[in-house]
Amino acid sequence: MGREIYAVANWKMYKTAREATDYVEKLSPKIQYCKTNVYLAVPFTSIFSVSAFAKETCLSVGAQNMSDAKEGAFTGEVASFMLKEAGASFVLLGHSERRVLFGETNECIHRKVLRALQDDIRPILCIGETKKERDESRTEEVIEEEIVVALSEIPKEDAARLILAYEPVWAIGTGAVPTSSMIEKAHAYCRTVLGKLFGQKTAEKIPILYGGSVKPSNVESIVSLKDVDGVLVGGASLDPEIFSQIVMECERIERK
Repeated sequence: MGREIYAVANWKMYKTAREATDYVEKLSPKIQYCKTNVYLAVPFTSIFSVSAFAKETCLSVGAQNMSDAKEGAFTGEVASFMLKEAGASFVLLGHSERRVLFGETNECIHRKVLRALQDDIRPILCIGETKKERDESRTEEVIEEEIVVALSEIPKEDAARLILAYEPVWAIGTGAVPTSSMIEKAHAYCRTVLGKLFGQKTAEKIPILYGGSVKPSNVESIVSLKDVDGVLVGGASLDPEIFSQIVMECERIERK
């Protein structure tokens, strides 16, 4: 059997705890028999209530960010052990909005990935080029730098716990989707870089997701591509009906 398929929802800064549990109540019956791994990255304030509500479902609940520090005088930050206590099992790291809006560097993201793995929270590392970098034919250069810096010093035995998400910045929330050829080429290069870091056998075990203007009508064509193991969904994940359609489209894909 090959790699499993993932449908990851990133709610960003939307939904109160009450709205979040209402969402899970609507979503869970629609996907209860799915083999696709369904992850919800919810706001910090909803992790506890959603994870408790989703306990008897197939859903995994996680966070959208975390501190690289174990604890300390870091006003406004949230530590990995706090996320775990609240019920989170995974965390998004390196999302382009964190990089662009909050100045997170590759080195900062590297420290967060290390911390997540040390504290047994599964990291989903987000990488991807801007429109300017794509136009300058620097996509592979950017992908390699973001992966290599973020994942340096990661023990080989921990590498299989990683999830990588390729999200071209110019496709996030814009409605613009790369061609199948562009997605396939980028994912293949991600796999190559992972192979250089951890060996090809380990690299083949690491799921690589696609993110950027994902919707029910394009999921099947994206996830059917070689080296694409699922999707990271932003805006389209906010409606449980639409997200359930995305999950069901993933279900149609034959396991690689």
